Amino acid sequence: MIIDLDRGDLLDAAFGLDDKLVVPDLLFARELDAELGDRLRSLGIGIESLDADEVSCATRLGRIERRLSVADTFAFALAHGRQWTLLTGDGVLRTIAEAEGVAVHGVLWIIDHIEKAGLCDAPTLHAGLTKTASHPRCRLPKREIDLRLKRYSGT
Repeated sequence: MIIDLDRGDLLDAAFGLDDKLVVPDLLFARELDAELGDRLRSLGIGIESLDADEVSCATRLGRIERRLSVADTFAFALAHGRQWTLLTGDGVLRTIAEAEGVAVHGVLWIIDHIEKAGLCDAPTLHAGLTKTASHPRCRLPKREIDLRLKRYSGT
């Protein structure tokens, strides 16, 4: 999620939203710190440690669903345990969160909120989403991308 926003040059705008973006400390250390750590800290990312119950939840989930990374299970456990919204692009994690009653959204939801908050103009959103969508590891739904790109282009 954060990496997709960075790829599209929309990371600063995402941190301009009213809600605070928070990640588990393990996920931050394993996936974000080396490349984006200093920048994310300066933007105000929250880095949280899981309590014992949350670690147990993550461990149980990892045993049940082997397709999830440890970082994914920690993100789920943090959101579940604190009744926060989970932001993910992982389909397996999204399905589990929905089944467990955890609010879950993806990068397009964040982009929609950036637009609604007026944090970026349409050309910036168009350029950012185009850049994100063109990355080889992008897993965003083409139909949803096309709808937004059309809206941002004003056609």
